[in-house]
Amino acid sequence: MDVKATRTKLQDLKSELSRRLDAIDADLSVALEADSEERATQVENDEVLWGMQAEGAQQIAAVDAALERLENGTYGRCAKCHENIRKDRLAAVPYTPFCITCAQSLR
Repeated sequence: MDVKATRTKLQDLKSELSRRLDAIDADLSVALEADSEERATQVENDEVLWGMQAEGAQQIAAVDAALERLENGTYGRCAKCHENIRKDRLAAVPYTPFCITCAQSLR
């Protein structure tokens, strides 16, 4: 595994997630409209944004954990069964701590 390329990929992903969270924060900071119908729509939209914000924060935490695993030499090994995670899985979800079998068993 190319540690430098993996680190770059994870850091780029974290930067993109941070940009998205900044955009969500900007949208959430807009004052509510005075019109009650507009306000109701805006509140519904804000609820969706709060969910996206929470998911983005979880993804950033997962990327940080993956970067830590990369530094301590455990990146690419399943946190549950300790087997190697398939390369295609890491390509799709580079911050995953679990192989596909263990991830499915956690559902």
